[in-house]
Amino acid sequence: MPSPLETTIRAALDTVQDPASGKGLSASGRVTGLVVRADGKVGFVLETGVGAADEPLRKSAEDAVARVAGVTAVTAVLTAEATTGARTVTPARPQIPARAPVAAPAPAPVTRPARGIVAVASAKGGVGKSTVAVNLAVAAARSGLRVGLLDADVFGPSLPTMLGTVGIKPELTPAKKMKPVMAHGLATMSIGYLVDPDQAVVWRGPMVMSAVNQLINDTDWGDLDLLFIDTPPGTGEVQLTLVQKLPLDGAVIVSTPQEVALADVRRGVGMFRKTAVPVLGVIENMAWFEQPDGSRAYIFGKEGAQRTAGELGVPFLGALPILSALREGGDAGVPAATGASNAAEAFRLLAEAVSEALAASPNKPAPTIVFE
Repeated sequence: MPSPLETTIRAALDTVQDPASGKGLSASGRVTGLVVRADGKVGFVLETGVGAADEPLRKSAEDAVARVAGVTAVTAVLTAEATTGARTVTPARPQIPARAPVAAPAPAPVTRPARGIVAVASAKGGVGKSTVAVNLAVAAARSGLRVGLLDADVFGPSLPTMLGTVGIKPELTPAKKMKPVMAHGLATMSIGYLVDPDQAVVWRGPMVMSAVNQLINDTDWGDLDLLFIDTPPGTGEVQLTLVQKLPLDGAVIVSTPQEVALADVRRGVGMFRKTAVPVLGVIENMAWFEQPDGSRAYIFGKEGAQRTAGELGVPFLGALPILSALREGGDAGVPAATGASNAAEAFRLLAEAVSEALAASPNKPAPTIVFE
């Protein structure tokens, strides 16, 4: 049963009319992922689908909730689809130039959130990419850098669990920007901070891209040296949105040694090359299992990622064995890189390798991506 405060908040949202249906926002089903914390902080997702009226509608919704007694702060995440009547208009496949940008109007200026922006990608799920991204970021922060971590996996945000920040909601600045959630020396942002952890995110492509844009543009990152982006598996719309919206300085590919994962490494490297993003290198995760007698069991094959990196002409940054400390740290919300262990030392070395690759890589502007 909803709490009395949640009931009052939904009633307040219904005082704002949904332009498409004429009903209140809550009654129309536009409000999803409503979270009401004990300290009065409220967060929800607003699916508007009304084009140019999106931003004013979000402000009206936030203002209506802010007036409810007991509410101390409000954060609304806007997702929207362009509509014509009742038919959804979906953009055609994006045309991405391999070398020169497609002629198009100049994009709006992008505020660079960090001196170096690195995407951590896998092209395939289940290879431990998020674990690597979190621990790389923590290791970089422990070296003295000001580091941010953006969880761009809208459908499966794991960052709150791995950092021990489940249930924490971002506060707002006077300019209505979200403050990153600080954890283990990192400035972090994730859709997992804004929606109910038990609620499935069931959104179409344009809505996903809108959410990713907001995580980037509506977060006050402050002055960062390095921003890591934990990208979702695959080579789809989120990756293209990041390439379009952010001046990525490089990408790190995470893989396991077996061929079924390596085939996707090749696709991932190809995608970043087509979008003019330097591939800083490949990290091989779950490379081996160390047995009680000290010998190594190559469960998923031996040195497959290293061999593939050589074939593709990209650097090989290092290999990580199967370590229970990585799994335990992720489940407990205390990344292994925070301690003084072999795992922490491994990620320190990998973070140094990424920094060196970043320093040696030319900074290339993001290409222009045109939807036709």
